[in-house]
Amino acid sequence: MELPEQFNERVRPDIIKRAVLSIQSKNRQPYGHAEEAGLQHVTYWKKRNNAYRGQKGRGQSRTPRKIVFRRGSQISGIGAESPNTRGGRRAHGPKAKKDWDEEINDKERRKAIRSGIAASNDAELVQERHEYDGNLPIVEDIEGIEKTAELKEALEDLGLEEELERVSEKKVRAGRGANRGRKYKRKVGPLLVVADDNGVFQASNNLPGVETVRVENLNAELLAPGTQPGRLIVWSDEALEKLREEQLFVD
Repeated sequence: MELPEQFNERVRPDIIKRAVLSIQSKNRQPYGHAEEAGLQHVTYWKKRNNAYRGQKGRGQSRTPRKIVFRRGSQISGIGAESPNTRGGRRAHGPKAKKDWDEEINDKERRKAIRSGIAASNDAELVQERHEYDGNLPIVEDIEGIEKTAELKEALEDLGLEEELERVSEKKVRAGRGANRGRKYKRKVGPLLVVADDNGVFQASNNLPGVETVRVENLNAELLAPGTQPGRLIVWSDEALEKLREEQLFVD
């Protein structure tokens, strides 16, 4: 079949990476330190040269100290509050007002999408990521499917049985993220691109690793998860027709 002109774009991994990182930066949650962090101590501080019973001449650094014990005129303590001491506050803690957004030009963003579409038609790139060795692009009438079992059977008929088995496994994440609501890791599977939602979104919800999107909502992160181009995509006839007629993502 004759493919839309978006499939003829040169694959540019550098522009794809910029577009994906721009999307991810806008989803980043700001964070910062508490205003009183490292300052919630009762400290003893005599820094002046002529302070009565001060620290001058005692071989001690004249810095705020948290009192440990007092023996007559002698006061023993450990450093606190000052950023140059162990146990002190941070000199420049993270600020919640920091702007993490990475901007990208609209022309570059559209070019990244076209480049991701073209990469999905490159058999070598797709086979590096997915268990599939058939013809590309994969075009199938999937928009009217409303049941998960029917959708799974249709994908298996397209030769994606090994791919669905690959993404069905999930692993426990190594490291601290397992304690922070990110316990499991799952591999990325095929992307279903449709023109309208006639039930296929509901049907694909229970297929692990499978995502569904309307063709006008395509973005670089969906086409190249992890900034790596070459995602396996199943197109509906209506989606390709809409891509061609409306000249989506074309400058």
